[in-house]
Amino acid sequence: MALLPKRVKHRKVQRGMIRGNATRGNTVAFGDYGLQSLEPGFVTGRQIESCRVTINRAISSFGGKYWIRIFPHKPMSAQPLETRMGKGKGEPETWVACIRPGTVMFEVGGVNAAVARVALSKASAKLPMRCKLAERVADFGN
Repeated sequence: MALLPKRVKHRKVQRGMIRGNATRGNTVAFGDYGLQSLEPGFVTGRQIESCRVTINRAISSFGGKYWIRIFPHKPMSAQPLETRMGKGKGEPETWVACIRPGTVMFEVGGVNAAVARVALSKASAKLPMRCKLAERVADFGN
């Protein structure tokens, strides 16, 4: 099952640049442990689905829960192979999520630290950027 939006305002968009660090979505909010990106990049819907399956297999026997914090909203277009220059922009090929450094992409809860580390490290191997394990910061009602 591919992740993509139900409808969008514009079918094709420009690629743009990913600048700066994440100011939103950069803390573990739902679970106890999260997978945080260290580099900017684009994550496709297929990569998100692959990580979801990997995390689910790693924690399902321990009764844990996972959250996906990113969604591919941006269409990426590509010209067919062996096509000459010109003739306009290519058709949308895939959908991607724009990831800034510091974005928490996946979260895991209800399992101990060792299980979470294994699950998230397996998921990070499927992503095109370096990641680190992030822990939930204690909130004292502030």
